[in-house]
Amino acid sequence: MPINARFAENLDELDSPKLQKAIALFADRLEDEAGKANTAEEQEKFFSELFDTQEGIFWSLYSKVLAKAGRVTWADYGIRQFLRAPAKRFLQLGSLSDNPSRYFHPIQRYMETLIANSTDVGKFTLARALWESRAEGIKSAIGDYWLKNAKPEAKREVGQLYNELTKHLEDLLKQRFGVIESGGEALARESVDLSLPGLLRLVGSRHLIRQVFQEIEDIFFSIGFSVVEGPEIETPYYNFEALNIPEFHPVREDMDTFYLELPPSRDKKTAPTPLLLRTHTSPMQIRTMEKQKPPVRVIVPGKVYRRDNPDATHSFAFHQIEGLAVDTDITFCDFTGTIEYFVQQFFGPSVKTRFRPSYFPFTEPSVEFDVSCPFCGGTGTAAGGGACSKCKGAAWIELFGAGMVDPAVYGFVNYDAKKVSGFAFGIGIDRLAMLKYGIDDIQIFFQNDVRFLKQFP
Repeated sequence: MPINARFAENLDELDSPKLQKAIALFADRLEDEAGKANTAEEQEKFFSELFDTQEGIFWSLYSKVLAKAGRVTWADYGIRQFLRAPAKRFLQLGSLSDNPSRYFHPIQRYMETLIANSTDVGKFTLARALWESRAEGIKSAIGDYWLKNAKPEAKREVGQLYNELTKHLEDLLKQRFGVIESGGEALARESVDLSLPGLLRLVGSRHLIRQVFQEIEDIFFSIGFSVVEGPEIETPYYNFEALNIPEFHPVREDMDTFYLELPPSRDKKTAPTPLLLRTHTSPMQIRTMEKQKPPVRVIVPGKVYRRDNPDATHSFAFHQIEGLAVDTDITFCDFTGTIEYFVQQFFGPSVKTRFRPSYFPFTEPSVEFDVSCPFCGGTGTAAGGGACSKCKGAAWIELFGAGMVDPAVYGFVNYDAKKVSGFAFGIGIDRLAMLKYGIDDIQIFFQNDVRFLKQFP
């Protein structure tokens, strides 16, 4: 599981309130990771990485909070959110299912792993609170979300599993507390032969694309943007029409976009709603504005799809971060300042920037954004003489397209174009990673070559 094991190492300088806030933010990502653990094996590995007695990331955070505050309790917001995050995702998945019975097992294994690795009274108290708390405990949540809302035909099975899980975990908590109270846990630790050689645990790392995602998200997060994500399967309305791309626009043709072949509707009289693989992450900008009134400041990371023939610089699947800022007084100067800040944070303060006029259906005016070549220092000449191979001697490298939001787009989300303004941009993550790390073939990102991946721990 791509849990950031280094996360805890970056918290030493934070005071207690900021530490709790940082842990709570990490819990949001933890909830997403829980949703990706689909098999029992993946779930066991995930739980072990959280609560393994020696190297579990939760116990590392527990120790840091204890050192800062002198105690760790269920009242600590960040700790509480961290413990609830995986269970919250399983509870949500069960609520969306017609029959949540199959989600009892991961809930049970999650609690069993936490209880088994609670080695003292303080840790045990957290495990018991996670199960028994009336306001935010798992036990009451199962009753509220699964049992009460279960369909009549499933209610008996859900109720039976609920009772069995309750008895099992309460017995387990009672047994564990007895071991801790009797000192058996301390005796078990003392019985370990410390003269034996340790076990080498191979630790993986995040993929380079994920690292670049994280770096860009951190930059924009630091200036007030939030991160939203959305579906990779979209409707033509959100992917095109609401972004001012009309039906006759050539980008909507089959040669440029992957459309899904859908089964006929049930009545076989009406055509099913067309669906496609999103060609950009911009649809979430529309979805966000539909739900939220200005001010809006979001970035949307994710994977997108276009019918490109694979070569060194093209792929039918690649990654983007698209950004949107809308408020009552945003100007082109705000736009340029934001982009320049991002580029200098990402490539370094020595790079220069420039804009060139361009055209995009959803922005007006539109620009292409260039950066001075970071490899030749913006001279166009390689260190050994001759033209720079990266910028082809031009001294500039095209990065991405951007512009001020076209007023026509506001009409699709019921914004008053006379009162609000904003800017939008779309960044190709694969391209930025290639530029920053000197990679000359985009296909290597998708080949799972361990020799390449090991170069970016």
